[in-house]
Amino acid sequence: MLVIVDYHMGNHHSVKKKLDGLKVESIISSDPADILRADKLILPGVGHFGKAMENLRKLNLIDALNEAVLVKKTPILGICLGMQLMAKSSEEGISTDARCTSENNPRSSSEVEPRTSRCIEPVEMSEVEMGLGWFDAEVLKFKVNDTLRFKVPHTGWNSISIEKESTLMHDIPADAKFYFVHSFYFKPNNEEDVLNYTDYESRFASAVSKDTIYGVQYHPEKSHDVGLLLLKNFLELS
Repeated sequence: MLVIVDYHMGNHHSVKKKLDGLKVESIISSDPADILRADKLILPGVGHFGKAMENLRKLNLIDALNEAVLVKKTPILGICLGMQLMAKSSEEGISTDARCTSENNPRSSSEVEPRTSRCIEPVEMSEVEMGLGWFDAEVLKFKVNDTLRFKVPHTGWNSISIEKESTLMHDIPADAKFYFVHSFYFKPNNEEDVLNYTDYESRFASAVSKDTIYGVQYHPEKSHDVGLLLLKNFLELS
């Protein structure tokens, strides 16, 4: 049984529709028992990293995911935010604000002095959000120099490079294009974990793999034929 993990964020039904088209039996579930019974898992997601981790905690899914993936070695595919949750931490857990105060300068009736404002430097409101920690990696926000050519979020079709042999990449062309939508990127500390790179002003890891854990930043469920091929390859993993 393939279980699409439902933590109340993301595109679960889009993934389910693609699997239905492949004649694959799957369920969408937030039940830890289903996760522990699964033969394969897909962890999709769209949205905020911190909120996603909060939902996983509230639904008591973290222990079940750790047991299934790390102990039972159940193959899992993380998609977009689902991949990012596999990192140790994310900058998306940080929020800042700039506080400004107005000051009335003392003045006499003969002085005309304007009211001035003083802005305090942005203040960190929360710590970096911790992820599942399956990869030695962090999730960082895109910082681009050429803002005319490279918009954030990174949205649309982009090429991948294939960095190592993997069943997930079987028969996928070396310059295949997939569909992306994201403002944050996955930065692994171990080069051997990188499955794909993609260039967007600078190079970032667009897919990773380790043991039976796979993550893709792009959306195979939105990437037409090449996306379907990747999903088929995941389904054939033993």
